[in-house]
Amino acid sequence: MRDEFAILSATRLQSQSRALFLAMFLTIPFVLYASSAGADPRIRYGIPLAMASCCLIGFISLIQDRNASGSPDLARKFIAESTFFSAAICVLVSVWCVLSWVTAPAELRLFYPFTLAMGSLTTIYTLATIRLAAILNIIIGIVPITIILLLSGDPVGWSAAGSLIMVTTFLFRLITSQNDQFINLLMLRHEMRELAHTDPLTNLFNRRALSEHLERQIATGVEQRGFTVALVDLDGFKPVNDQYGHSVGDQLLIQVARRLQQACGENGIVARMGGDEFAILLSPDSAISSSACADHMLSALVPPCVVDDHVIRIRASIGIATWPIDGETAKTLFEAADTQLYAVKNYTAKTRATKRTPPKEARFRSG
Repeated sequence: MRDEFAILSATRLQSQSRALFLAMFLTIPFVLYASSAGADPRIRYGIPLAMASCCLIGFISLIQDRNASGSPDLARKFIAESTFFSAAICVLVSVWCVLSWVTAPAELRLFYPFTLAMGSLTTIYTLATIRLAAILNIIIGIVPITIILLLSGDPVGWSAAGSLIMVTTFLFRLITSQNDQFINLLMLRHEMRELAHTDPLTNLFNRRALSEHLERQIATGVEQRGFTVALVDLDGFKPVNDQYGHSVGDQLLIQVARRLQQACGENGIVARMGGDEFAILLSPDSAISSSACADHMLSALVPPCVVDDHVIRIRASIGIATWPIDGETAKTLFEAADTQLYAVKNYTAKTRATKRTPPKEARFRSG
């Protein structure tokens, strides 16, 4: 979820920062026009022009496709760059405001904190989802001029400082609340996605999630490195439900799911397709070969399961399909594995029936 938060924050910041940089750039001429005529040219012209250059560079950079949402790493890099860049601009603005306030006539002094407050508060709101950047802008941009206003001895300055403190406090609480709501929304969306992709009984992936994983595996697959799809169907599961009840049957399915997960290891995923049927997707990096997959999975189910003091032995049939030999699409792979699965089940059923039925001569003799 941290990766998703980084991507969404970077995407939001990228879209809003363009307008912010453009607005700040267009404000500079008005700042130059209204600045005190007696100020040092480096303060009156140098710092605003430096700010304009930074805003123009930032705007041009964001017009280009930065692809900040391309990956979590790119998103975090963009956020780090934006935090540094916004702090650097804020330093310029704060220095300009403080030095201009000191050298300006008394009747023009409030122009500078007012201009700084409007720019800083807008920037802070834009950086709302990046808490560190927002806090840095508050400390660098608002705190210095507020302290100067409080120490000025001028009641008008005190009033302005009080207004800055009140507005900044309110904005900070708004940012914190918005940030928390953003995180809660992501958590809710994450939980809904988990519910949509997870089997509620076993906590395995469901059919939908497995299909998505399989599609991605096919899309990124290399023909020389095949992977395996297996369908596992439990034999004789219905009598377990009939004899011990559905509660015991559910616990048995949970144990089977856990064993299949352990048997797959890190390079495989297990999904519950429904009822007593499971599916397995082994990646090309799996140590389990396609030829050994059936024996490996079935051997994991050999030890009896103990559920509510009931010792239950479970059997299973398994069908295997290998990409791209048995199919090049998810549909053909599932069909190939399903065909093999039912061929195995039919063969097993016939074998057991043959073992239970005595030869013809024996039946004649017994009759």
